[in-house]
Amino acid sequence: MHVTLDGQELRAMVGAALSWLRQHQALINALNVFPVPDGDTGTNMTLTMTSAWNEIENLRDDNIGEIAGKVAHGALMGARGNSGVILSQIWRGFARSLDHKSRMDAADLVDAMRQAAETAYKGVVKPVEGTVLTVIREVADETQEIVQVTTDLRVILERMLQRAKSAEARTPALLPVLREAGVVDSGGQGLVVILEGMWRYVQGLPVEEHGRLRQVVDLVPETAHFHAEGEELHFDSAYPYDVQFIISGHDLAVDDIRATIESLGDCPLVVGDSRLVKVHVHVPDPGVPISYGAQCGSLRDVVVEDMQAQYQEFISGRDEHPVIGPGMEQPPAALTEKEEQLIGIVAVVAGEGMRRMFRSLGVTELVQGGQTMNPSTADILQALDRLPTDKAIVLPNNKNIVMAAEQAAKMSDKQVAVVPTKSLPQGIGALLALDQQATLDGNVAAMLRAANEVTTGEVTHAVRNAQINGVEVREGEAIGLLNGALVTAGDSCEEVAQKLLAQIDLKDKELVTIYHGAGVTEEQAGALSETLAQIYSDLEFEVLYGGQPHYPYLLSLE
Repeated sequence: MHVTLDGQELRAMVGAALSWLRQHQALINALNVFPVPDGDTGTNMTLTMTSAWNEIENLRDDNIGEIAGKVAHGALMGARGNSGVILSQIWRGFARSLDHKSRMDAADLVDAMRQAAETAYKGVVKPVEGTVLTVIREVADETQEIVQVTTDLRVILERMLQRAKSAEARTPALLPVLREAGVVDSGGQGLVVILEGMWRYVQGLPVEEHGRLRQVVDLVPETAHFHAEGEELHFDSAYPYDVQFIISGHDLAVDDIRATIESLGDCPLVVGDSRLVKVHVHVPDPGVPISYGAQCGSLRDVVVEDMQAQYQEFISGRDEHPVIGPGMEQPPAALTEKEEQLIGIVAVVAGEGMRRMFRSLGVTELVQGGQTMNPSTADILQALDRLPTDKAIVLPNNKNIVMAAEQAAKMSDKQVAVVPTKSLPQGIGALLALDQQATLDGNVAAMLRAANEVTTGEVTHAVRNAQINGVEVREGEAIGLLNGALVTAGDSCEEVAQKLLAQIDLKDKELVTIYHGAGVTEEQAGALSETLAQIYSDLEFEVLYGGQPHYPYLLSLE
């Protein structure tokens, strides 16, 4: 019987959960309800857990409160997308309960899971049942029930996993959109996978990663187990350097990049698309992956960490961690009186043309991101820190980035407000209402009103077969979304754009702006504009280059 858990055992379980999550990342992504290129749930939860793992990978602390706190901090800073933010809140509540505890027993676990569920619910403005929230709540309930009959943590964890699976299976019954799509909730499935990875660890089962069986954590014994008294753990890695960078370019071969990076070292993670790829890998020589990345495209946000040196510093009691990259930036200069009175703007934007437009409209800091590449809380927080002002407004420009933006705003030392724009056209509309002579609150109210007056049409391609809102689509087919809701489909993007306008109430609308994305020529966009102008002679049409990925056309109606 195993009745207590210490920090190193929790650390190993987190590592196992991350490895298992990586294995199931694509399957979780496939559960996304809407068949659009998105900031996929599996990817966002994996990146969030990766950030949590990076905080504890080389720690030797046996204190479970310390380890749990580091996990929560890493998840918070690395949270991507709504699913990642909710996951970070689960860890936050879990860690808060264990603060100042050296070990965890069954009673502690009950309280930790209760606080995890409560914190997750409080982190969502409008909690919806049939999501990951339902799953974590039922797991917390099961934990409280099972400790009435056993204090064995192995047994308790197995029952938690069983309850998570049954709760996840019931999500379609609670959420009609899941039932219509014929899927279970993707965030809930991610939580199931995390719990299953932990359960596999305590059962001594292997965790498979990248098509091969590998030890989950270098620093624990090969046989998975709960804590053995007197056991000593050592750093022993053939891959002492942690390397991270972003490659930007055109027609990036993501699969080829992934294969090469995987061949260079350990713990590889390669995500992105043909224009932007995020790379993470542990290697013996950091110059090799960096040189390879430079051959593929332009590099930025290059970070190299010497994990061996970090370990030596840790055991010697020093706090310094040598980092090459953004962490070495100088602190911002003192603000002038004039700068303090201005409002800095941070906007999440994708697309060369869009970036130019947002800059011209007064955006101070741009964060690369959008569909398929949701920035983390830390990305947004760092942008806020770079502002030369003490007041700021964040424009997330995507519904799946709003929660990360709000989390960053709460963590910032500055006075920050989030205008929850859900599309790039809404962000542009909000910026047009910005008045640097007005107060922060006045600007937030005006920008929110302006954003809500913008009707957004999006034309993209379905990434899978689906039937949503009575619209049946096939993989690869052009589809149209109106203010985020799937409303039409067709054989071509131009056909879908016409169908979109036909479904919009054009009363009081005067201007339609067509932003054409990457892969669409100015001639194609111009021809679409001319066709639409012939049909809707009372409207004015404007064509602008956005360069946004995944969406050939964005339509903004005002």
